[in-house]
Amino acid sequence: MSSVQPAQRHRSLRHSPGLLALGLLAPALIVVFGVIVYPMVQTAVYSVTDVESAMQTSAPFVGFANYMHALTDGNFWGSMGRTLYFTVVSTAIELLLGLGIAGLLNANIRGRWLLRTVVVIPWAVPTIVSGALWKGIFNAQYGSLNALLTQLGLLDEYKVWLGSPFLALNMVIVADVWKTVPVVAFMLLAGLTSIPSEVYEAAKIDRAGPFRQLWSITLPLLLPSISIVLVLRIIEAFKVFDVIYAMTRGGPANGTMTIAYYAYNTAFSDQNYGIGSALAYLIVVAIVILSAIYLKALRRSEMSLL
Repeated sequence: MSSVQPAQRHRSLRHSPGLLALGLLAPALIVVFGVIVYPMVQTAVYSVTDVESAMQTSAPFVGFANYMHALTDGNFWGSMGRTLYFTVVSTAIELLLGLGIAGLLNANIRGRWLLRTVVVIPWAVPTIVSGALWKGIFNAQYGSLNALLTQLGLLDEYKVWLGSPFLALNMVIVADVWKTVPVVAFMLLAGLTSIPSEVYEAAKIDRAGPFRQLWSITLPLLLPSISIVLVLRIIEAFKVFDVIYAMTRGGPANGTMTIAYYAYNTAFSDQNYGIGSALAYLIVVAIVILSAIYLKALRRSEMSLL
């Protein structure tokens, strides 16, 4: 009797693919629910209540008051402006440098495998470690950047790179670009390798120069890869947090206080989970809008090039 029951269960699972698939997906579903779905729902609840701490058992319902408080706060719009500047500048530089590096990595040169290995190193470094590294490089007293520029005669005295708000924000962008350019380059390299070499050979027969080949062949065929890179980088740059945490902690004078770091400070430093949660959902809305604008602009440029 006991030997028949396992066989019956095996046959029932074999004839119920949906049940079997659910059983196989159950561990992943539990993890997704625990790590993603539950925190999102809990954050949504916090955003419409007057909750000051995660340990608070009950909090009054305030509706959209937290959202209105965030939208009427000057610090919110200041951090949003700095985030937009960070996103646009860092994404543009990473795209331009990534395209150039991808072209170099795609060239038929000796030692290409070694070059690809070296290029990927910055991306392999954890972001916190990368931020600490660049903080040391920019140090006003013993930083290697000041030492190098002084020895080259480009500086007369050591400069406080992280001492003024706007300069500090640009130095954080430098650190982010150094970290992210490799992954952008490899994503664009994947698109370059998919372009048939016969297209370039035909262009050479028609006496098309390098610039003409870039504008008429490479960029139009690379637009799908560029669109993916832009969307991913916009999302990542807009919610930048770790490199700022490692380098400046939002200073000096809130000069590097991006919207993600502002939400973190509001929720955990100021102990206002309600407004912090509302800021988190406002970040999501802003990312969706910004990504939609980029994708629409890319579609128009793609149609104009065809």
